[in-house]
Amino acid sequence: MWIHPSQLIPKCILTTDVIGKTNRPIATKDTVIDETHIEILQRFLIDQVEVATNLENGVPFIPKKQQKQEVNVKKETQSEKSLSFMEHYHQVVEAYKLQFNAWQSGSPIEIHAVRKLIVPLLERTEEVDFYILTLYKNTAKDDYFFHHSVSTSLISAVLAQKLGLKKEWMQIGIAGLLADCGMAKLKRSLFYKEGKLSKPEFDEIMEHPTYSYRFVEKITSLTKGVKLAILQHHERLDGTGYPLGVKEDRIHRFAKIVAICDTYHAMTSERIYRTKQSPFRVIEEMQQDQYQKFDHQILQAFIVCLTNFSSGTKVKLSNEEIAEIIYIESEYPTRPMVRIENTQSIISLKEHKQLYIEDIII
Repeated sequence: MWIHPSQLIPKCILTTDVIGKTNRPIATKDTVIDETHIEILQRFLIDQVEVATNLENGVPFIPKKQQKQEVNVKKETQSEKSLSFMEHYHQVVEAYKLQFNAWQSGSPIEIHAVRKLIVPLLERTEEVDFYILTLYKNTAKDDYFFHHSVSTSLISAVLAQKLGLKKEWMQIGIAGLLADCGMAKLKRSLFYKEGKLSKPEFDEIMEHPTYSYRFVEKITSLTKGVKLAILQHHERLDGTGYPLGVKEDRIHRFAKIVAICDTYHAMTSERIYRTKQSPFRVIEEMQQDQYQKFDHQILQAFIVCLTNFSSGTKVKLSNEEIAEIIYIESEYPTRPMVRIENTQSIISLKEHKQLYIEDIII
C-alpha cells in the first residue's frame, strides 16, 4: 500500500526503494522502518512510500492518521536549496558551533536538531563530486574544530557511498559529525589552548572519544555501528590507537571509514599549532601506514575518490609551478604525468620524487 511517511510506524516493511532528489536511495526495498527512517523520510519531504500490509512481526499494519508537514520545515528546506553548496556548508559550520557551545554548557545532544542540521547538507554531496575532498581549503585556523567536524561528516558519507553502503551512508556521516562531540567535556582552557600541550593535557585530549561515546550511548535512534564509529575513530589496526588500543578485528567498519576521513582532513588543514600538508603527500603517508594502521580496502577506495579527476585538471606543484594533468597511472594515482604550464615540458611525477602535487586548482 502507498502511504505518506507521517503514517508510518516502526516495524513497517518497505516494498520498493525510496529515491531522493539526487536519484540515490534514501531507504531500500525490504528495509524494516524505525523512528530514524520515519524522521529522515519526512525531513526529505518524501510524498509517499510503499509498504507491506503486515508489520515485521506479522501483525496487520494500520496506518496512522496523516499529518501535514510543518510549514516552517518546508520554508527552511527551500531556503537551504537557494544557497550554493559552500554557502550552505559555512551555514552548517556556524550552526554546529552553536550546538557545541550548548554541549559545553551542559546541554545534552538533541539528535533531532543534529539531523536537521546535517542531513540536508549530506544530501547535496553529489553537487560537488570529488571536490568534497578539498574542503580543507575553507578551514579557518581559528574555527578549525568546527570545520573539521562538518568536513569529516561529509567526507565520511561520500566514502561510505563509494563503498556501496546504500543504507548506512547517512548514519556514517552523522558519526563523522559527532566523533569529536566529547571535546565539549574538556576544560575550556584546554580546548582553546594555543600553545604546546603537556603530557597530562594530551592524555586528557585522548579521552575525547570516550566522552563522545558517553554523549550518544543512550540515543536509541543511533545504531550500534554509529556509536562504535564515534568511540573507535582513533583506534588503529595495529593497536596503537586510543582510547582502548583495540586491534583490527575489534574495530567496527564504520570506525575504519571515519578514521581515514578524520585523519585526512586533520592533516590537510591549517591548525593553530600545525601547518597544513599537501593532500597528496598525506595520502602517500597514509598509504605507507595502510597495513599497520588503516584498512587497505577502505583506503584504496578513498584514494580513488581523491584522484578521480580528469585529464586537463590544473594543479600546483611543490616547486610553485602550475601544471596540467595529462595521464594518471592506476598504480600511482598521486603521481600522474603532467605538462608544466610555463615550459610545456612533460614530466612523470613518479620519476621525480622530490616533486609532488601541492594543491588542486579549482
